[in-house]
Amino acid sequence: MVNHCVALIVFWELKGLLQLPLTTLHSRQFEHTFKDFGSIARIALFFVLAYYVLLRVMRLRMLKGQVEVKKWLAILLRFARKWHTPAAIIAIAFIIVHTVAVFMHGFKFDFNNISGLLSLLVLLPVPISGLFRYQRMDRKWHLRSGVSFAILFIIHSFL
Repeated sequence: MVNHCVALIVFWELKGLLQLPLTTLHSRQFEHTFKDFGSIARIALFFVLAYYVLLRVMRLRMLKGQVEVKKWLAILLRFARKWHTPAAIIAIAFIIVHTVAVFMHGFKFDFNNISGLLSLLVLLPVPISGLFRYQRMDRKWHLRSGVSFAILFIIHSFL
């Protein structure tokens, strides 16, 4: 279900982008538009990364004996695990739309665009390794490539 909705979002947004006049593509307003796509992706990615953060917090030694805290963390972890993949798919969809919009606006060789391009290149193996992880054929590649992407993504987003 999520895959179909995401495909519709990407198709609808790309269709809308392709129908914009050239004067709009180089305006300040359009710059805010593609930054909004990136911001939506950022929110979804923070949710995706929350799964790993909660997993690490659950294993902290200082929580030993904290039954009530661990109980609430377990509830949050279950929720984050359930929505990890759908949120990742939604984030990737908005990243695709964001990338297309940036190239339509005009790609400049500056730090922000280069860091975004590097993030995108590192992102490519993450969903593929996620499929291998789901089929229990992968041990660490999904986590490693995901952490690498997260670091580059944070650099791109906040610097």
